[in-house]
Formats: sequence, structure tokens, C-alpha cells
Amino acid sequence: MTNGNSGTSHNSRGVRPAPPLDPGERARLLDGSYHDPHALLGAHPVRGGVVFRALRPYAREVAVTARGLRADLIDEGDGVFAGLLPLRDIPDYRLLVTYEDNEVEVHDPYRFLPALGDLDLHLVGEGRHEELWRALGAQPMTWQGVTGTRFTVWAPNARGVRVVGDFTYWDGTATPMRSLGGTGVWELFLPGVGEGALYKFEITRPDGTHTLRADPMARQTEAPPANASIVHTSHHTWRDEAWLIHRAGRAVHSSPLSIYELHLPSWRPGLTYRQLAEQLPAYVADLGFTHVELMPVAEHPFGGSWGYQVTGFYAPTARLGTPDDFKFLIDALHRAGIGVLVDWVPAHFPKDDWALAEFDGRTLYEHEDPARAAHPDWGTLEFDYGRKEVRNFLVANAVYWCEEFHIDGLRVDAVASMLYLDYSREPGEWSPNANGGRENLDAVAFLQEMNATVYRRCPGVVTVAEESTAWDGVTRATHHVGPSGFGGLGFGLKWNMGWMHDSLEYMAKEPVHRKYHHHEMTFSMVYAYSENYVLPISHDEVVHGKRSLAAKMPGDWWQQRANHRAYLGYMWAHPGKQLLFMGQEFAQGAEWSEGHGPDWWLLDPSYSAEPDHRGVRDLVRDLNHTYAATPALWQRDTEPEGFAWIDGEASEDNVFAFLRYDADGGPLLAVSNFSPVVRHEYRLGVPNGFTVWHEVLNTDATRYGGSGVSNPDPLKAESVPSHGHRTSILPVLPPLATVWLRPV
Repeated sequence: MTNGNSGTSHNSRGVRPAPPLDPGERARLLDGSYHDPHALLGAHPVRGGVVFRALRPYAREVAVTARGLRADLIDEGDGVFAGLLPLRDIPDYRLLVTYEDNEVEVHDPYRFLPALGDLDLHLVGEGRHEELWRALGAQPMTWQGVTGTRFTVWAPNARGVRVVGDFTYWDGTATPMRSLGGTGVWELFLPGVGEGALYKFEITRPDGTHTLRADPMARQTEAPPANASIVHTSHHTWRDEAWLIHRAGRAVHSSPLSIYELHLPSWRPGLTYRQLAEQLPAYVADLGFTHVELMPVAEHPFGGSWGYQVTGFYAPTARLGTPDDFKFLIDALHRAGIGVLVDWVPAHFPKDDWALAEFDGRTLYEHEDPARAAHPDWGTLEFDYGRKEVRNFLVANAVYWCEEFHIDGLRVDAVASMLYLDYSREPGEWSPNANGGRENLDAVAFLQEMNATVYRRCPGVVTVAEESTAWDGVTRATHHVGPSGFGGLGFGLKWNMGWMHDSLEYMAKEPVHRKYHHHEMTFSMVYAYSENYVLPISHDEVVHGKRSLAAKMPGDWWQQRANHRAYLGYMWAHPGKQLLFMGQEFAQGAEWSEGHGPDWWLLDPSYSAEPDHRGVRDLVRDLNHTYAATPALWQRDTEPEGFAWIDGEASEDNVFAFLRYDADGGPLLAVSNFSPVVRHEYRLGVPNGFTVWHEVLNTDATRYGGSGVSNPDPLKAESVPSHGHRTSILPVLPPLATVWLRPV
């Protein structure tokens, strides 16, 4: 965009009035309700020359300029300027637009061919565009030799769509988009508009009213509460090639996976993505976690939703920086050897009137049946998984985070609410599926397609289901049909909500009462290999009156910490991958709040109880490092042969003892004593052939804040049968503690 008239000569004598527009077409053009503005605006050959027509509502004059030509167009009112020039062909022209206080020379947006290809349109129409973000949204580009931005949006019910932004002073009259066939896609290439520009879409609804909407495909947004979309181009240069190569060759199920879950805005309140990159990787690596899991990072208007009510599915939240800043953080984590999982929320979206709800004036992303669309728990709207374009929007979004941001895994939120038509609904509030069942067949098909697509395109990425029911085959391959008649959902891992509820229920009991609840700790092994599990102590368990992990434990402060440590030792040894929410690694006493994050002051050396909290964190570090160095704890996580009870029936003693085996048969013995008494010479059968065992971890160690009861000397196996084994050992079991023993 340049000032001045480029030295062209003034020549308006050849300009004649253009043939008048049809009154109805003119009215719809001015109202933003016309489907093909390029047919009316721009330059068009007619009998006697070329008609030029421009829509510039605030201009005083508009002239056509080309080599050796300047022709003033005739003001036809309402911002329409037109004229018929006696030319044989359409020249390479520009528009010289004069306003009250300035004059600008611009390329005419309405002289460009569609900047979206036929293949893109075909795939969009079929709902099979796996890189949808490259076809829809705002794409800076050079088109027909001119730099600008292509704007595209799916709005099949709209009577018209216009682009508005800071480059139009938020008036869309001069920038109507054209409809591209029957796909419902609208397109406009705007020369001179580049990255950083703010924009929205002004949609004319079927009833003729207008609504201003953020771009569903926006890759960058304003920071809330502002909600405009931003034209974005990435300039980040990735430096994590070694990580991606390592990831692609790594079998997740037979590798160590220890996850630190956190809420980025409150982990260290006030830090940006780039500032977090200076602190988070070092902290997580020091503690030995293999991965972080980030609560939702996609843009959301209300911080109190923790990110679970998303309006910008393709944009990292602007609260902490730009998309490239977020890539910088992921890059830093990868280079520190830390994988990155993100929470992904395809179950629902909020009703904000500038976002997805009734986007083009009718139900579009949500189900057309109001009873199916309204989410009963959260006051949000459920996606219409049966609509191919909506399914495409979500499947491509999963791919987008993995490919564009190098995300290593997606933890899919609220899967149960997607799978069941009667989820949180009473009889009469839902209708059965075509087979008479309560399964949401469309959601099943969507989840299968999403998982199959991600695993095909993104080597080494894992998907994780937060699914709280006994749905059959959550982590089964999509082509393997189970007893329920459904193929598997195709997830890599599933949160073990049953283990979490049962084990926390047990731990909350006073030790004297635990013997009556012994089965709550052993029941998980009945179904441990029905799915591939993650053991989650997540944010959901330490908010809303549920208390922090340490505060759930009975007894005085010493006993609470001892229980906390013993439980973590049990959890890290149990089959499945581990997940621990921030703050629980140092026994925070208060619940988590997104307003202030973890209580880091507990680790201040000037605080008298700091050693108590530091001791728990030291234990978590040792758990992770010992876990990573012990293949028996992860190599056969999904194989029943990798686990064996030594004693799962010692309810009177509150003792649990089991073996984990690596691929070569090497064992680790984990023993938890959830009573507050020391148990001396507690005989435990051990596999034959291992003559000497030694203690490799003890949650009662003094450096963790424990009483220091331990097995300092090697334990020699005796030829005394016990627990079905021909040999046994006599360890001392510390109070409220877990010990790990390995053969020398």
C-alpha cells in the first residue's frame, strides 16, 4: 500500500457511466448479503470496454490507475464508484482512493481469482482435510504476485460474510467475501494485510441480522477479555530434531512415563511462555519426570474454567505470549528431555456470542437438537460429531497441535460425556441411538477417526482418554471389535479413575479401619490389564473441597506426610504410568487455586517446616530416578506376566506386597505397610534363584522426613517356603511406608 498516484496522467474523459446494478443485487451487496461480490466489484469486460466498480463507503473519490492511465470513477452513491473505460483488456491496475485527509493507492481485492484451490475445497466439502488450518482461517501469502492475506471461513448458513478488522476500521462494508460453491466456504484475498492484523468475520444470518465472530480457525488471538483474531505467521525455528527422532522410535507402553501435571498460568504466576522456558524444564528434569501435562492451553475467555471452555481451538492462550513463544517453551522442554502432553477438549464449547455458538445464525458446530446440544453439567454446547465438517474441524485440530507445536500427546478431556447419550441426563431427557442403545455412535466414530489419524500421521505421539466408565476397548485398536460390538476407540492410554477413587478412599481411613477396606487397594489388579492405564492424581482431586493429597491423609502432620510418601511409593510401583499434579510433589497442605498456584513458600529455607516439604520432594525425585532406572517398573506395564502378588491378603497387617518383572524376568519387590507400627522380620516369599536382596528405596528414610527404620544390610533368602515360593526373606517394614527391594 503506497501513497500518491504513481506518476500516472490524469485522464477521465473516456469514462462513461457503467451499466447500472440490479437494485436487488446492489441492496444485498451494501447489506453484506451477497454471495458473489466479485461478480459486481472489480473489473469486467463488457460490450464497449471494461467496467470498473469499487465499494469504498468513506471515500471522496476513487480512480483507476495503470501504466499511463488515471481514470476517475463516477460516484454512484452509498460508497459505490463505477465507470466504463474503452479498453480492450483488463490492465494491471490499482485503485487510488481519496479520503478527507489522505490518499492511498491499493490493489483491488476484487481483481483476484480465488486463492483456495479445488483440492482444498473438495477435501473441506468431504470433511477429510487433515490439514484444515492450511485451508481455512487467515493465511498470509503472495497471490498473483501480490502480498496479502487470504481469509476463508466455513459458514454454510450465512447469507453473506464480510471481513472486518483494524485494517477496515472495523467496518466490513468494503470487504464482502465470496461463496465458493456448495462447500459453505467464503473467501477473500486482501492485498496489503499482513501478520499482526486484527480481524473478525461479520456474518449476515439467514434472518438478515448481523453477528460479529472471531475466526474458529484463528491461530492467534488477543489476550482475554479482548477476543479479536490475529493474522499469524510462525517464525520459530525448531531445535528438537533429536527429541522427535527418539520419540518416533520409542514404544510408549514399554517405556518409563512419569507425568507432572500443571496449570501453566499459575505454576509461577505472572511468567510468560519464554520465562517459563527458563524455569520449568530444569525443575521437571531435576525431579526426574519424563513428561509434563499442561492443562488446556487453547484460548479460553474465562480463566476460572482452567482452559476447559475453549473458544480458540487453534490458538494457544495469549495470556502468556504468542504462538511462537509457546513453541519456544515446548522446544526448551524437548531439549531438556521432557515430553509434552496437553489437555484437549473436544467434548464441548461455551456459548459466547462472538465464538462458535450458532456461528452463522443456525446450529452449526453444535447439534441441531437442543436436547443433544446442551451439555447438562457445564452450561456449554456439545459438538455435532455426526456432521462431517465438524468432525473434520476437531480431527484436524488434534493433528494441528501435534504437527505444528510438536506436542507429544493429547489427553482428551471428558470422554465419557461424549460416549453416552444419557450422560447426566434423566429418563425422558435423551433419545436412544438407531440401535436402541445409549451409545453416541457419532462420537464413537469421531474418536476412532481422531485416534487413527493422529497415530498414522504423528509417530511417537500418544493419546490418553480421561474416561471414567467401564466402556469396553478404550485403548483397543479401532479395527478390533470387542464383545460390545464396537471397534476399539484407539487411545494409547486411559486414566484409571477406579484405581484413583479406590486408593484415595482407602488412604483416607484411619489405619485401624483400613483392614475393612483392604480390597479397595487390591481390586485394581482384577482389571489392570483390561486397558493401558495411567494412574492419575490430577488437579481434579485437589480442588473444590477435596483437599490436597497430604491433607486427605489421616493422623497428625507426621502421619499425614508418612501416608503421603507411602502412597506415592505404592503408586510408582503399581502397574501403569504415573501422573502427579503440581504442589503434591512437596506435600502442599492447601488445595490448589488458579489464582495463586502452588505454595512455593513452603520450600523457603527460612520457613520452619521447610525440611518436611523438601523431604517429600526429594522422595519424588528419587522415585522418578529409581523408576526410570528399573525396567521392571515399566517394561511390562501392559502384560499380566509383569506383575505377581506376594501377599495381597494381609488385611490385618495393612500390608501389600507384590513383584514387578522386567522383560528378562528380573524382579522388583514392593512392600507397603499402611499401619503406624514397625513390623520386624516380616516374612515374605520371593522367587527362587535370587539369594540376596537389598533395599533400593524406603519412603521412611530420614532424609524424606521419616523415622529412619530401614533394611541397611542385604537380606539373604532363606530356604523357608512362604507365599507359594520355596524361599523367603525377613525384612523390617517401617511404619506407614513403602520399601522397594531388588536382588543383588
